[in-house]
This record gives sequence, C-alpha cells and structure tokens, in this order.
Amino acid sequence: MTIEIKTATLSTIRNTYEHTRRRFGDKPASRYQEASYDIAPENNFHYRPLWEPEKFLNDKTRTAIVMEDWYVYKDPRQFYYGTYVQARAKLQEVAEANYSFFAKRKLADGLSDEIKEHVTRCLLPLRHMELAANMNNLSGCAYGTATVLTQAFLYNGMDRLGIAQYLSRIGLLLDGNSGASLATAKDYWMTDPVWQGVRRYAENSLVVRDWFELFVAQNVVMDTLVYDLFYRQYDKKLSAEGGADIAMLTEFMQEWYRDSCRWVDSVLKTTAAESDANRELLVQWVDAYREKAAVDLAPVAEIAAGEDAMAEALAALDKRLQKSGVISRAAAA
Repeated sequence: MTIEIKTATLSTIRNTYEHTRRRFGDKPASRYQEASYDIAPENNFHYRPLWEPEKFLNDKTRTAIVMEDWYVYKDPRQFYYGTYVQARAKLQEVAEANYSFFAKRKLADGLSDEIKEHVTRCLLPLRHMELAANMNNLSGCAYGTATVLTQAFLYNGMDRLGIAQYLSRIGLLLDGNSGASLATAKDYWMTDPVWQGVRRYAENSLVVRDWFELFVAQNVVMDTLVYDLFYRQYDKKLSAEGGADIAMLTEFMQEWYRDSCRWVDSVLKTTAAESDANRELLVQWVDAYREKAAVDLAPVAEIAAGEDAMAEALAALDKRLQKSGVISRAAAA
C-alpha cells in the first residue's frame, strides 16, 4: 500500500488590520501599533458631551497645541497594556523585595529619631503631590486626542497612585504601622509654611483646562524638579547623614522616573519639532511654570537638600528641556 503525504500551503488573506494597513502599509504590525494607532473615534458620535456641548469627544481643540497628525507620536517604550503590565511587574517585584527586607531586618530601628522626623517632614508629604499627579495624568487621558498619547497618560497616572502608596508604606515602616507618621505628614502638607507653595501649585494644576499645558506643568516642569530635589539630592543627603537604608525604599521612584522621562521627552521633542508656533507655546508654558515651581518649591528644597538645591534642580530642568528643543528664556538669560 502506498501512502502519499501532500502538503498544503495556506496564505493569509490579510497581513494586518485595516487601520494599521492604512498607516503602516500592508504588512504585519506590532502589538503596540495594533493597540495604539488610529483607535480613538473621530466620526459618527451619537451626542456631544453634556458637560461641554460645544466640544466633541476626542476634540482636537481642547488644547492650543496644533498637530497635523496626532498619531505622529510614538512611545519609545512601546507600552500597550500587556507590555506595560509586564514592565511594572518587574519593578514592583524588586520594590516588594526591598520593602520586605527593610521590615524583616528592622532597619527602621537603626534610624535616628532626627532622620525619621526629617523624612516625615520632607518626603512623606509628597504622597499628596503624587495624588495630584495621578489626577492630572488621568485628565490627559480623558481629554487627550489620540490613543497613542491617552493610553500613556493612563499608565503614568496609575504609576503615580502606586508611588503615593509606596510613600505611605515608608511612613508605616518608620512608625511601626501606627499611622502616626502619615498623620503628621498630612499636617505638614496642610499647615507647614514650607509646603504651602507646593500645595498651591498642585491644587492650581487641577483646574488647568488645556491638557497639554497640564502635561507641561506636571510631567515636564514639576516632576523634573521634584524628582531631582527629593530622589537625587535629598537621597544623597540622607545617605551622608545615616539614612542610607531609606534609599532602598525609594528605588522604585528613581527607576520609574528614568523610564517615564523617555516618554515625556519624546512627546516634548515631537511637539516642538512640528511647528514654530508649537515650540513658542511650549516655551511660554515652560517659562511660566518654571518660575512658579521654583518659587513654590524653594522653601522645602532648602530644608530638605540645602540652599543650593533649587539651583541644581533648575539646571537639571534646563538641560533636559534643551535636549528636547525647548529652550527656556529664563535659562537663556
């Protein structure tokens, strides 16, 4: 008996989805491209938003920035839900190991009362700032135009909620889970004169209507200054004064910030390169918020990291902006 085995070749009818074919050509698309580009609806809405009937959903006029194609942006991390969750799971795994090690070895007992008090006053109130950052990024997600941006805002916003929770856990580790440190830190945020400028900046940012202006105020200006002041300079000061163990509790924030900068810088650079009008508007916003943030952060920056700390943080901001093609007039002067 003869058995003849035949092979059949099946060819694909489509190489990709229609929306990615129109943008990238008839070839297999990456998961990031499939989940990010030309997803947000632009036509055939059933109704206008009841809270703002003069606008459409995903309305491009919700910001003064003008882009010929809002999908020109690309997240260098190529985060869609799957890759984002995987990346954050790795960061969280390291963070949880650090917090567990700190608690198991009772490292808080080796910190002086002065160090604990200083951390409670200079670091823990930032959890309230992080909650404002969460809301600001979710605002960008709600009112932004293109999925390639709005999904990144959502991920950033949820990261900020996680950071606020980690800061709360630092307080609980320092006071033996009594919650006293967190209550004290909240009191500092609400009443301490050195924090009232930062609190004012955070509360004012919550009512900014232009979502791209809010991106500049929060993710570009304030984040750069805060993370340089508290997670670089203050961390260095704590290590020199006997609080080096705190560094393992803030490692997540430092690693997250480096990761976030890649996306923020990409958005800033792409927007500035689009047109002179965009670049000029970005410079105006940067100058305005740079001045406000410098004044508002100065008191707490001095007690946290020293009298030269604010100048160092501003230099870090100006260097970052220069790489993105947005030259602050204040820095140039």
